[in-house]
Amino acid sequence: MTVILGIVIVIACVIGGYMAGGGHLGVLWQPFEFVIILGAGIGATICANTKATLKAIGGAFGRMVKGPAYSKADYLELLCLQYQVFKLAKTKGMLALEQHVENPGESTLFAQFPKFHGDHHAVDFVCDYLRLMSLGADKPHEIESLMDQELEVHHLEEANVSSALAGLGDGLPALGIVAAVLGVIHTMGSISEPPEILGKLIGAALVGTFSGILASYGFVAPMASAFTRVAEEDTRYYECLKAGILAHMAGNAPTVSVEYARKTLMSHVRPSFYEVEEAANGLPQPG
Repeated sequence: MTVILGIVIVIACVIGGYMAGGGHLGVLWQPFEFVIILGAGIGATICANTKATLKAIGGAFGRMVKGPAYSKADYLELLCLQYQVFKLAKTKGMLALEQHVENPGESTLFAQFPKFHGDHHAVDFVCDYLRLMSLGADKPHEIESLMDQELEVHHLEEANVSSALAGLGDGLPALGIVAAVLGVIHTMGSISEPPEILGKLIGAALVGTFSGILASYGFVAPMASAFTRVAEEDTRYYECLKAGILAHMAGNAPTVSVEYARKTLMSHVRPSFYEVEEAANGLPQPG
């Protein structure tokens, strides 16, 4: 919601300050200037990006408004999931996880953790590496390298969205100048008109420059930064899984492996050691 709050503050301060200084709001309504700027900006964005990135941009706005997808409670659930998985693997062996890994949608183990169970990307991430371990992959440094490659691909996909939005923001001031120049050209074609008509035409042209700069630095560029922050925070979910799995592969006890995972979380969503311990002690015996 901070994105919406920020947009409201920008609009209120810019428009409110303009009107408080005696400006007339109607002068700023120049729909054809907006068509030139926004239409050209959208067209340039389509030209510069792949279909997959353009599709992801559409979903980026919802993510920016909602903020990070995972709360402290979600991370506490994730740590408890890892504790259950590692405890089952330690007590009954990796083969005990096979039924859950091969059919995660019907897994009674995963179903205890609804946030995780409903996130098919996270489920696939965990199942893929548990499957590799059950097939005999036992070298943590090799699994870590593979995880890094997968997370790098995920990061690149997110970065493409941020880059596309940043590129749009960078281009809007220039497109505002394009709209303004076209307005000046139109004004020069009406040079014989009286001063009050020319003043309106010049004012309309200047709205193009104003709109391009405002849209860039007041809206699009900040939203690109907001999406980057949200994406970076959401990636912690997978980093937490990565740290826990690698610690388990290194032979640590479930409680220690979970502690490795807990340390990867940002402070404002990181449960304390005792919160994790209390939650884990309240879990049923894995099976």
